[in-house]
Amino acid sequence: MTRTEGRPPIVIGVDPDPGKRAALAWAADEADRHRLPLLLVLAQNVPTPGYRPTGGRPSWEEWNEALHATGNRVLREAVTFVESRHPQVRVSGLLAEGHPAWVLREQAQNATQVVLGSWHLSAVQELFTSVAVALPLIAHAPCPVVVVPEPEHITQQPSHFVVGVDGSAQSADAVDFAFDEAALRGAALRALYVWQPPRLGVLDEDAALQECRRLLSETVAGRTAAHPEVELHHEVVQGHPVQVLTKASEHALGLVVGTRGQGGFTGMLLGSVSQGVLHHAHCPVITVPRVPDH
Repeated sequence: MTRTEGRPPIVIGVDPDPGKRAALAWAADEADRHRLPLLLVLAQNVPTPGYRPTGGRPSWEEWNEALHATGNRVLREAVTFVESRHPQVRVSGLLAEGHPAWVLREQAQNATQVVLGSWHLSAVQELFTSVAVALPLIAHAPCPVVVVPEPEHITQQPSHFVVGVDGSAQSADAVDFAFDEAALRGAALRALYVWQPPRLGVLDEDAALQECRRLLSETVAGRTAAHPEVELHHEVVQGHPVQVLTKASEHALGLVVGTRGQGGFTGMLLGSVSQGVLHHAHCPVITVPRVPDH
């Protein structure tokens, strides 16, 4: 299978398990919405689940041939799934050798966004599965990265997105992305500034909250003019960022947050908070990198 040329595609990391299709469905719907091509990527650096050698230990050439045959079959099934869901979407597949985080990072250099799936496991299990791929990818990808949980969650009407704001330029880019997505889907937008009081307390809590409200208002100011059809709700919430954002994600279409790229996260997504959001969020988590020319 070959890559689709033309406009930068949406790239989806394919799960070899045919029972896990939430991320693939999300990517297919997004490609249809944006009228973009869709590139399905299956990265192989270990035997694909389902492959079992027979007749003793095979030679390296036999193992490699069987591995590729299984990978191509998985890709064909995934392409068929997308074509049946959205026949008008241009879809192609790429079978690549290497760790999924490295392969998807390379594909992200020429992508509109990268999508991958996640499933809620124990913290130890997550270190070796979806988060192990998502964290290094998010830290270095020049495009938005979407982590879609399995199974699909239940959204709430009226539909809405949630965006985390911390007053930084990175979160401003996340707000821009969130407005665009909400407008495209006819959804509302909830902008949250999460303020966590210092452990030793603060001299003037009212003044601190007022500053948070000012930063939040400045970040969303002017964007409603570009998208007057998007109903905006913004508020400052006091608490731990992981708990607040996880709660807000329960029935949302997506949770949008900013990253500063080059290996780091900004504001509410710093260190363990980033892992906590990816592990616990009920909806797709969309991380948006800083736009260089902003």
